[in-house]
Amino acid sequence: MSTRQNTVAVIPARYYSTRLPAKPLIDLCGKPMIQRVCEQVARAKLIDRIIVATDDERIVSAVKQFNCEVMLTPSTIRSGSDRVAFLAKSLTGTDIVVNIQGDEPLIAPQMIDEAVTLLLEDSTAPVGTLVRKIESSEELLNPNIVKVVLGDNNRAIYFSRSPIPYLRDTISPNEWHAKHVYYKHIGLYVYRKSFLLKFVEWKESSLELAEKLEQMRIVEHGYRIRASVTEFDSIPVDTPEDVQRVKEFLKQNTSMELS
Repeated sequence: MSTRQNTVAVIPARYYSTRLPAKPLIDLCGKPMIQRVCEQVARAKLIDRIIVATDDERIVSAVKQFNCEVMLTPSTIRSGSDRVAFLAKSLTGTDIVVNIQGDEPLIAPQMIDEAVTLLLEDSTAPVGTLVRKIESSEELLNPNIVKVVLGDNNRAIYFSRSPIPYLRDTISPNEWHAKHVYYKHIGLYVYRKSFLLKFVEWKESSLELAEKLEQMRIVEHGYRIRASVTEFDSIPVDTPEDVQRVKEFLKQNTSMELS
């Protein structure tokens, strides 16, 4: 039976990006991307508080314009998880911390609630995340899409940019997704605060360095990552082409302007 706990969503928003400079401030049909993300998170039913964690005063100023809470964090922080943890240290009375990427302007509120529910219903799980069924060979073979193998009770066993598991008796990888259920990882994390603060203190692990995926540090340390299989999807913004895709979606879905 689930027990309600104080849950804070932290949205890391770094100003500098190699492919998209000032990414959180990119205009998406009249609103900066970081505002789009905050508005979607605000629609989630299981979030008690939303805080943007940024490294730049320009983002602080933009977030204050739409009256969301924001905190300036050191520019020397390396990863989004480290930025979330830095902020989480100052949170009192917080049980669960949700790390929601600042480049997910179309994230469905239901996805956030699905991930939070994992920790509400399982008191032994230190971290939860989301996965979605891979529908095509193109997705399966795309190294930009992280794949995840699930074990018992939807426990994440391994993450990779390569198609996993390997189907030995099927010659062409183009046939794999039709013969086995593959999942892609959606980069939304829900942590127990105590675990998050411990996790970021660990050194980078060998598998993490090999795959360039920090969640492998959790797997290597023997902790359980619970996953929820979602029917929802989103469009994370990593390239100029992604920006155009999001703009087209917003133009065709005016209901997202009702908040």
